[in-house]
This record gives sequence, structure tokens and C-alpha cells, in this order.
Amino acid sequence: MGRQMTEMLKGTLEGIVLAILSRRPAYGYEITAWLRDQGFSDIAEGTVYALLVRIEQRGFVDVVKVPSEKGPPRKVYSLNATGQQYLEGFWSNWSFLAERLEELRKGGK
Repeated sequence: MGRQMTEMLKGTLEGIVLAILSRRPAYGYEITAWLRDQGFSDIAEGTVYALLVRIEQRGFVDVVKVPSEKGPPRKVYSLNATGQQYLEGFWSNWSFLAERLEELRKGGK
């Protein structure tokens, strides 16, 4: 992934992670693995874990510790109503930006 893509991803990663959690609860490594499977190979686990701490502090997710067969319990994150509301705003903003960028790319307005 190039520098430009990395910078663009920084601004959207929070929304991407919330969208993942809107489908089902997950723990940090699962989220990182899904992102890598989708082609975001340069995303470090530390980046995802730091983001999870931030969205937990902002009240967007509920967290449950689940026993792990290997090592300490895992923190499983699930999107709550506050997070869902924030995600809806993210998608609204995303749609607005994507439409304007597409217009610009095609030489419109």
C-alpha cells in the first residue's frame, strides 16, 4: 500500500472497523485478519488495537471478556446503539464525499 492510500485509510479506518462490528462481534485479531484478507495488508495489529481502545472510550462499543484457549481472555467488541448512530453518520458523510469526488473525476460541476 502506498503512502497516499495509507493516509486515506487513516481517515476512514474507524468507520471501517465499526462497519465490521455492525455485522457481528469480533476481537482485535479477527478484525485485523479480515482487513488483511480484504487487501489492507499493511495494517498493523497495533493500529487496530489502538483504534479499538479509542472507540471503546468514545462509547461506540460494548466489550465482553471471553475466555481463550491460549492465553488471557479476549476482549470481544460489539457495536452498540451509540456506535450504530455514529456509523450511520459515517456512511452519510462517505456517500456525500464519494458523490462529489465522482462528479469531480468525471469533470462535472
